[in-house]
Amino acid sequence: MASRQKTLVLILVSVFVAGSGEALHSGVGGNANGQGEVSIAGCTCHAEEPDNSVTVIIDGVPFHYAPDTSYEMKLQLIGGPEANLDSHTAGFAMRVSEGSLDASEGFESMVQNWEGDVATLTHTDAGSRTSDRSWMFVWTSPSEGSGSVVFNVAGNSVNGDLAPSSLDRWNRLTASVDEGEDNGRTKTVFSGNGDINPPAPVEGKKDIHKMGAKLLAHWLGLLGFGAVMLVILFCGLFPFDTVSPGITRVEVTY
Repeated sequence: MASRQKTLVLILVSVFVAGSGEALHSGVGGNANGQGEVSIAGCTCHAEEPDNSVTVIIDGVPFHYAPDTSYEMKLQLIGGPEANLDSHTAGFAMRVSEGSLDASEGFESMVQNWEGDVATLTHTDAGSRTSDRSWMFVWTSPSEGSGSVVFNVAGNSVNGDLAPSSLDRWNRLTASVDEGEDNGRTKTVFSGNGDINPPAPVEGKKDIHKMGAKLLAHWLGLLGFGAVMLVILFCGLFPFDTVSPGITRVEVTY
């Protein structure tokens, strides 16, 4: 009887570990509840289906890759439950069909290869506590003739209560990059409903390249004001019609 109880306990423990192993805050990868690679199947221990309220974004993806070349990219999750900055906020699992993945400089403690497999990448415990749910990584492209490369990512946005549940939200992204001439241009790929609020600008700094129509209107206004001042100055130096001493009439036709 005691032997049977011990066996039952071991079975229950094994089931619990297997069911939660791919969702640990210290990293995620491997087989997802018997449904296959977690980066493809998703974080099914939190919810059975992906949620488009979470947008999975990879920025810095080349339009075409050159062989044996390193590309730095940014992975970010936007949406899901409100981030608990005192606990865990998010995690991810990534796999590439060709090439290798590694941490960007400064992110060595934030991301890691899953069980030493360089074709995979996931968060660390420190990486699961990011305030903006983002990670920088480097993809090194494969050798010449490898063809199209597929990126699979599953991202989990969590509420930080340390309990896998439907209160958390996850989504997945599949993107491909073809081999070819790399002209240095990059793109952003994403999966989700596109309801994205861009990060707030750094206080005291503005990127003039992103000011768009407002910047154009500002400069047009300055040019218009300058033109009027030049007309007044010109007419003051060369009066055409003196009405009374010291007063010059200026007529502007539109």
